[in-house]
Amino acid sequence: MTSSAPTPPHEPGPTREQIVRHLRRANAVGERAAAFGHHPFGAILVGPDHETVLIEQGNVDTVNHAEAVLARAAATNFSAAYLWDCTLYTSVEPCCMCAGTAYWANIGRVVFGMTEQQLLDATGNHAENPTMSVSSRYVFDHCQKPVDLIGPVDEVADEVMRVQRAFWRARGA
Repeated sequence: MTSSAPTPPHEPGPTREQIVRHLRRANAVGERAAAFGHHPFGAILVGPDHETVLIEQGNVDTVNHAEAVLARAAATNFSAAYLWDCTLYTSVEPCCMCAGTAYWANIGRVVFGMTEQQLLDATGNHAENPTMSVSSRYVFDHCQKPVDLIGPVDEVADEVMRVQRAFWRARGA
């Protein structure tokens, strides 16, 4: 019996320069969300050419994270086949809810700047951000489709951490 699971997203993948540039943009989207009073998480969806930004999304609230809102909008506006060759860039590693939503939206590649554990280190046990100890790697390793996961990315981790620490300190973390 042959598998009907799709192959990993098309190759070649994004260059290191593209990865860093898009993660910086996702982090800027997170800063913009914070300026509007939301948690400082940002995500962008980039097309198969690794250049065209299709969607930008900042965090909305505790159940409408940037990645999940972006993935739902993407699934509504683009075909599953097209999304399989797209890349979701996010400042912080997607939580298990967001990883699952990206998976169900059929986004084939996810790239993040810093880990969920690094976020926990920055926020501590903050009531507004009760992080989970379920990595996106764990989620994607338990899926039937081979989502390509890249991260953390050292070149941007400190920049993302600065945004997170500044926001959470102001919130009493």
